[in-house]
Amino acid sequence: MAKIELIATAAFGLEAVVAAELKELGYKDQLVENGRVTFYGDEAAICRTNLWLRSADRVLVKMGEFEAVTFDELFEGTKALPWSEWLPRDAAFPVTGKTVKSKLFSVPDCQAIVKKAVVEKMKQAYRQSWFPESGACFKIEVAILKDRATLTLDTSGAGLHKRGYRELTAAAPLRETLAAALVRLSKWPPERVLADPFCGSGTIPIEAAMLALNIAPGGKRSFSAENWPRIPERLWRLARQEAEDLACRERKVRILGTDIDEKVLRLARHHARKAGLENMIHFQRMPFSAFRFRYKYGYLLCNPPYGERLGEVREAENIYRELGRLLLEHLPTWSCFVLTSHKGFERLFGRPATKKRKLYNGRIECHYYQYFGPEPPTI
Repeated sequence: MAKIELIATAAFGLEAVVAAELKELGYKDQLVENGRVTFYGDEAAICRTNLWLRSADRVLVKMGEFEAVTFDELFEGTKALPWSEWLPRDAAFPVTGKTVKSKLFSVPDCQAIVKKAVVEKMKQAYRQSWFPESGACFKIEVAILKDRATLTLDTSGAGLHKRGYRELTAAAPLRETLAAALVRLSKWPPERVLADPFCGSGTIPIEAAMLALNIAPGGKRSFSAENWPRIPERLWRLARQEAEDLACRERKVRILGTDIDEKVLRLARHHARKAGLENMIHFQRMPFSAFRFRYKYGYLLCNPPYGERLGEVREAENIYRELGRLLLEHLPTWSCFVLTSHKGFERLFGRPATKKRKLYNGRIECHYYQYFGPEPPTI
């Protein structure tokens, strides 16, 4: 099979997490840049990365990259790419676009030029003048950054955060991809208890359980490239069988999600059932201030209220103070990991973080505050 240049897109701050996931899958020849990790693989890599990547947004085929400061250059550069190697005669190929700091600043015009160029290349390849676009979808994106155009095909379809288990959402839901990244960045060892005292609809506990049990996050959904003639159905079948074979569903984990809202806890339980994890996670109604555990060493990982809306700041600040007291007085040997946009979190919590990392929850700039507790004694 041919070597294909691929791109795993990522939210800002998660590029290194995605790069590490790709290396674990065996794709070590890579380039890490803002918002994306470029790597190389074959057709089977498209199947495996869509199924396994936990923190990436999408997997793209990179068709080509070139300088374009005029519409003629954009047209000719696009036309020169091997579209017929991927797109069959009946392919549907919508074009999306974005342009940043470039002479070609009109996105609709760039999309129209790319569409026209692809049609012209298809005319040459298939010796026909009209294309019905009645078949599988091959979404093309033209992205122009500082006059350099990158043309890609989206293999994923719906974003990779769409795992298939979360049909319903609570207010301000945390994306599955970000939740998975928070768990990975915490370096949580699955033999220890993990608790989320603001679990909402259950995303962090569910993603933690999937990671601990080595369950492929894309196992319950489909992808655009499953309908592409270039990628045989056999490769998808093999990739899904590999995912099933590698899952460790019998592993024992201790994961707890609590919240004060019984309505969102019902959502959390529903999502856990959809993910096949209802027996792996315990959800309980409880104010976080009542948290007490018989386990001496554990991980507390959460995405508490930020106080983004007017009138909610004081409530959020009280939560951060209480959270700091909880760790100090009742869970002093636990590790604690908190995602928030509040600039004064460390002051309110009562101590500086061991480590912090800038991340984005949607468009909200946040920091991930990491407080590492002591290691348990070795026997």
